[in-house]
Amino acid sequence: MQLPIYLDYASTTPVDPRVAEKMADCLTMGGVFANPASRSHVYGWQAEEQVELARRHVASLLACDPREIVWTSGATESNNLALKGIFESAEFAGGLVTSTSEHKAIIDPAKWLSEKGVTVHWLEPGRDGVIDVEKVRLAISDQVRLVSIMLVNNETGVINPIAEIGKLCREKGVLLHVDASQAVGRVDIDVSRLSVDLMSVSAHKFYGPKGVGALYVRRSIQSQLKPLILGGGHERGMRSGTLATHQLAGMGEAARLIKELEDVEADELAAKRDCLWAGIEDLPGVRRNGGSQNISPSHLNVCFSGVDGETLLLALRELAVSSGSACTSASLDPSYVLTAMGISDEDARRSIRISIGRFTSDDDVNNAVDHIRKIYTELNQTQSI
Repeated sequence: MQLPIYLDYASTTPVDPRVAEKMADCLTMGGVFANPASRSHVYGWQAEEQVELARRHVASLLACDPREIVWTSGATESNNLALKGIFESAEFAGGLVTSTSEHKAIIDPAKWLSEKGVTVHWLEPGRDGVIDVEKVRLAISDQVRLVSIMLVNNETGVINPIAEIGKLCREKGVLLHVDASQAVGRVDIDVSRLSVDLMSVSAHKFYGPKGVGALYVRRSIQSQLKPLILGGGHERGMRSGTLATHQLAGMGEAARLIKELEDVEADELAAKRDCLWAGIEDLPGVRRNGGSQNISPSHLNVCFSGVDGETLLLALRELAVSSGSACTSASLDPSYVLTAMGISDEDARRSIRISIGRFTSDDDVNNAVDHIRKIYTELNQTQSI
C-alpha cells in the first residue's frame, strides 16, 4: 500500500534522522544511558553533560540563559505549569487574560483556574484570527496577574503581535506567558525582544521526539512559580522527576538543527506553501482562513465551501491532512478556533488544515495540488447533479 503524502506537520513532525541517531546513543550500555542525577560516577557525569548541552541548545534557540530552561514532558505540561504554577503561588488571587482561540492546553487549565476563583478574561480574535493589542490593553486591570497568548495559532498559523503585547504587559507590571509550540522553526524567537516571562515549547513540533518539552521561565520570576510535580527537587525545584537523557539529547539536537537552518528553512517552507495555495486558490468556493499576512510559513487553512468538509477529508486519500488540531480531531464539532474568528459552523466544518515541513518535497506539493483539484472538482460535480 502506498502511503499518503504527509501534510500534517502542525500535528507532529517526524524525528530528523540526525536527532534519532543522537537519541540512540543515549539508550544502551556503551552509550550515555545513565541517570543525569547520578553524580558519583562517570556514567552519570556523561549523562548530565548531554542534558546540559541540550539545555544550552534550547536556550540558544529562544535567546535566553540556559538556567531559564525547565524540562517538561511537552507543551501541555509547560502550559499547565505556567498557568497553575503562577496562580497557585498566589493562592489563586488575581486575574488571567487569554483568548478563545488558544490551544486546549491553555483553555482547559484556564477553566480550571476559574473554578478555583481566578477571574478569567476571554478575548475573541478578529476575523483574521489575530488577537488585537488594544483588546489586551482594555482587559488588563489592577487585578490581572498573567496574560497568556499564543505566538502562532496551531490551526490557522496566524502570528499574534507578541512583541507589542509583551511591551504592554511590562508597562502594566503583568506577567506574559506565550505558547510557542507552533512557532519554533517557523518564526524567529527572542524572549527578551518579545518581553516574555514564560514560554512553552514542545520537541515533537520541530523534528524532535514526542513526550519532551520545556518551559522558559525568566530568572527574576522563578520564585513566583509553584511546581506541579514534587519529589527530588529536580530542575531547581520547579519540576521533579528523573530526566530522560535520550529525549532531552534529541530535543537539544533538534534545536541545534533549527538554529543552524533558520536562515533558509522558513523561506523554503513559505515558498512551498505559497505554491500549494497558488495551485488551488482559483477553485470555485475556495478561500483561505486567516488571510495571507503574518502567517506561519508552514500553515495553510482552507475553506472548501462547495463541498462537505468531512466528505472531502475522507476523499483525499492520497494526502494526510486534518480538519484542525490533533487534540480535537476526533470531535464532530466545528473548529472552535475558526468559529471564534466569526466563521460560520458550516464553513468551519468545510475547512481543512494543510501543513508542510522539512521533508515536504516539491513533488509532494505538485502532487497534492493535482489531487486536491481532481477530488474537489469531482465532488462539486457530484453534488451539483
